[in-house]
Amino acid sequence: MTLWGGRFSTKLNDQAWDLNTSLPVDKRMALQDVDGSRAWADAIHKAGILSDKEYASISLGLVTIKEEFSSGRFNFAPSDEDIHTAVERRLTELIGDAAGKLHAGRSRNDQVATDFRLWMLQTIPEVVSAFRLLQNAIVEQAETAGKIIMPGYTHLQRAQPILLAHWWLSHYWSLQRDVERLHDLIKRVSVLPLGSGALAGVPFEIDRVALAQALGFADVSQNSLDAVSDRDFAAEYLFCAAMSGVHLSKLAEQIVLCTSAEFGFFELSDAFSTGSSLMPQKKNPDVFELTRGKAGTLLGLLTGLLATLKGLPSTYDKDLQEDKAPVFQATDTLLAILPVLAGALRTITVKPEKMRNAIDPTMMATDLADYLVNKGVPFREAHALAGKAVRAAGEGKVSLEKMPLEAYQAISPAFEADVYQVFDPMKSVEKRDAIGGTSLQSVKNQIKKIKGV
Repeated sequence: MTLWGGRFSTKLNDQAWDLNTSLPVDKRMALQDVDGSRAWADAIHKAGILSDKEYASISLGLVTIKEEFSSGRFNFAPSDEDIHTAVERRLTELIGDAAGKLHAGRSRNDQVATDFRLWMLQTIPEVVSAFRLLQNAIVEQAETAGKIIMPGYTHLQRAQPILLAHWWLSHYWSLQRDVERLHDLIKRVSVLPLGSGALAGVPFEIDRVALAQALGFADVSQNSLDAVSDRDFAAEYLFCAAMSGVHLSKLAEQIVLCTSAEFGFFELSDAFSTGSSLMPQKKNPDVFELTRGKAGTLLGLLTGLLATLKGLPSTYDKDLQEDKAPVFQATDTLLAILPVLAGALRTITVKPEKMRNAIDPTMMATDLADYLVNKGVPFREAHALAGKAVRAAGEGKVSLEKMPLEAYQAISPAFEADVYQVFDPMKSVEKRDAIGGTSLQSVKNQIKKIKGV
């Protein structure tokens, strides 16, 4: 059974059929297709296209089909070109010729766009929940970290001491932007295309606002040409996925580094590590390496869809059949990654002594410059003088905190006996008390804001 064969004298070539069919992909929207069909049946019944008897028969048949899909008992046929064909074919088997009236005024163009948007509206909250699990794991680690300090890095070089909790929360906020983007996307997904027909609109008196409300859409498309071609929402979803992939990859890369022997700041749980088939001593962070790798896949999915969309000439073109596979793949990728990362972070072991021992006095060079600023020295001059102190300590093979006062005063008389208090890393951390800083109070404020306290 096809929905379009009337003007053709021969059937589609078998290989062309295999290329054309989309059922392996779009059967994932089976429940949405049935829901859309039930709402459409209601709309055309109210418009006088279906009699009460036909409407009742179609509605009952669709309820049966939805139950079959939900229970896994639906049997697809070799002739099912797509999910829409499968549903109509099965409805015909159940209720007879009345099933043929369901498609009045409707095209697969507006039907598939509706199914796709419905699927996304129901899936985005699931993805957001998975992000929340990871965010919760990060906040738990931040709360547990307390006063633990670690080296902060720029250019992958030791820079300034920071609280470990502050480091954890830096990843929370990037994920929060990902969540916010997904929430914001919902309003652009929640626009009903059904009632646009193939491209020109529906010829019957359909209450599209009521149709939108019945399906849970917030708005109705205002232009039928745009409605059946618009896949901005799919591209935007893939951007959200790709951007979150970048953030997850950044987190993964830092965990990979920090669990290496060279850093040794963390140790992964055995439950989230793998070994080597050759080297018995290995404990590999494969979960995080896979996350890093899949970020590239997410980026590719976005690029692929944008390349498909960029040259389409009209309303609906069959190129758009390529829109769903990348969205489904991106969703599956995120839903596979996020809970595993949450589990891995919850069970990670922190090595506070390794972190503290990685902090050396040169990391307080900025504090040394700030010390001079508080003595009235202009910052540019203070910066240069602190740099000279670092050089002098290096040439003298002595740490900054042990360099004699005479050596400091030879660089500048502004250095006094209290200069050595600069080299307490916790004092350095506590000075960064402005909003967004790394001090204990600032970190507590971040957590309060996250929890809405």
